[in-house]
Amino acid sequence: MALNDEELNRRREERKREKALLDSQLRWLKLGAIITAVILVLCGAALLITNGLIKPQQTVPPQLQTPATSVTTAPTQPPETTPTEPAIPNTVIHYLAGGNVNVTDQTVSAGQGVNGYDYTGLFMDLAGVLSGSHLTSVNFEGNIFRESYGSESACAPPQLMTALRNAGVDIIQTANSYTVHNGLRGLTATLDAVRNAGMEPVGSFADQGEFDRTRGFIIREVEGIKIAVVAFTKGMNGMGLPQGGFVNLLYTDFSTTYQNVDSEGISKILRNISYEQPDITIALVHWGSENYDNISKTQDQIKDLLLSGGVDAIVGTHPHYVQKITQDSSGRVVAYSLSDLVGGNDTKYSVLLDLEITKNGQTGAVSITGYDYVPVYYADERETGGTVRLLRIREAIAAYENNFLDKVSQETYEAMKNALERIEARVNGK
Repeated sequence: MALNDEELNRRREERKREKALLDSQLRWLKLGAIITAVILVLCGAALLITNGLIKPQQTVPPQLQTPATSVTTAPTQPPETTPTEPAIPNTVIHYLAGGNVNVTDQTVSAGQGVNGYDYTGLFMDLAGVLSGSHLTSVNFEGNIFRESYGSESACAPPQLMTALRNAGVDIIQTANSYTVHNGLRGLTATLDAVRNAGMEPVGSFADQGEFDRTRGFIIREVEGIKIAVVAFTKGMNGMGLPQGGFVNLLYTDFSTTYQNVDSEGISKILRNISYEQPDITIALVHWGSENYDNISKTQDQIKDLLLSGGVDAIVGTHPHYVQKITQDSSGRVVAYSLSDLVGGNDTKYSVLLDLEITKNGQTGAVSITGYDYVPVYYADERETGGTVRLLRIREAIAAYENNFLDKVSQETYEAMKNALERIEARVNGK
């Protein structure tokens, strides 16, 4: 059946509406696909940025944009530095050595007063020097034994030991000409007196057992520096050793001619010292000849033996004169003779030897880095008007020249100037 115009128009309009609806659906489908694609792209980019695979581009306002020809660099951070340990300072100590303290009639009377013996005044001017050192030693030529004091007995009152300790002395060399002047009893009493006064003897021993326990030397540690001190004597005024006594000796013929160096005995003690591994070893030696300046061949032999055996400083006494002081390129010091500090020779002067010992703060190495000396004058009763005094020569000369109240006489002033000249010449081997 043929369709009339009205029906045809209705159907045409219906197909238009269907086509329009279909076109609209297609457009929404395309738009949805585009939106979905954009979202996927944005999500992917976000993931890449989050993971650091790409960096977003920033838009810089025109007024902040840099001309194409300029180059900019980011500010640099200072390089990181590793903190360094602070430098460890060096440790410096001083060892002071004095000469002979001889027991004579003059020495005994120097401390005699109405209330007994007191030797404080004798050492008063030196006390600051003696106590100012980390370790101080002197050579005591005598005994603290019997009350018949003086030159003949070589005995002094115990107050002399007290005064030495109060002035600052730590170590007493007891290996010398008078070690056994009063036999074994005198030796033992002297060692006890030294210890009772608060000091330490070195070089002689009451018996073989005491030597074996000490192995012939002493060790003192100061400011972390380990110091070994040993003492030897050439002999004992021609006397032999009493039964049971023991002394560190330089010669096998110590009671006769002093020609045969006891190399074996000396080396044994030096080996004993080496087992203790000290930082510094100081040898106090009673050697040479009285009132005689020349250095003997056996002294040179002993010197070489001591230095090759690990000794860092040799401090000599016995000749009663000041003799030369030397220091080699390794820092080792040899002072051949410091002379008499108390009650000795006609020169009336001596020196206190000051050894500077340094421990390197970085390496720990220890050596003698220098030495100095303090010239000392022995002023007797006549010069002082009644009391024996030990004077530092340089300071006493300055006190006289500046007209200090307690100045010495002009005669003593002239004597000290001459002594200072002679000391400086002798120390330099002239």
